[in-house]
Amino acid sequence: MSYNEVFDKVAELIEAQLPVSKSQIKPESRLIQDLGADSANIMILICDIENEFDIQVENEMLTKINTVDDVVQYLVK
Repeated sequence: MSYNEVFDKVAELIEAQLPVSKSQIKPESRLIQDLGADSANIMILICDIENEFDIQVENEMLTKINTVDDVVQYLVK
């Protein structure tokens, strides 16, 4: 998948989880500070990502995810 395809899918998952519209979600958007996520939202989002992309997110990655781009870059690798 291309960066844009992954970004669009991640943005859809974020939009379903948080009270934000897709137009507010940018690569540089910070999940907690800009989009209003809390730790529970992040965990649910990770579960959604694992299901959607059929992967297992590594535990150490959880501390490195701050922005939407962090998530997309991780998935593109």
